[in-house]
Amino acid sequence: MYIKSQIEKSSPALSTGAAGSSIIVHETAEVDPSAQLGPNVVIGEGCKIGPGVRIRNSTILGNTKVNGFSLISDSIIGWSNTIGSWVRMTGVSCTGEDVQIKDESSLNAVKICPHKAVTGVHENTILM
Repeated sequence: MYIKSQIEKSSPALSTGAAGSSIIVHETAEVDPSAQLGPNVVIGEGCKIGPGVRIRNSTILGNTKVNGFSLISDSIIGWSNTIGSWVRMTGVSCTGEDVQIKDESSLNAVKICPHKAVTGVHENTILM
């Protein structure tokens, strides 16, 4: 992973995202070509980003899998998470390590402690 201060605009570590925005994707991450990343996105090592995924203003930490057609906006996703298909995470939602978000869940301003499985609609809460 590269630190932002080490990156020059012409650096191969800095990729071009949606609408020409700058993103950082670890060299071991796999991003489906139909995914839209940016602006302000960091994808950690070993991550897998599925088809149709939209990520903006967010960080996805290492070994996390984001399944198809999910939206992650203004959020921080922890290590070794699994984000289901058609999930919506917004409003500075944050997850700890080893969190599973089930298909079609909606999270807005939710903080999730490590080692949890979450389903359904949650807003402005902490899930312990």
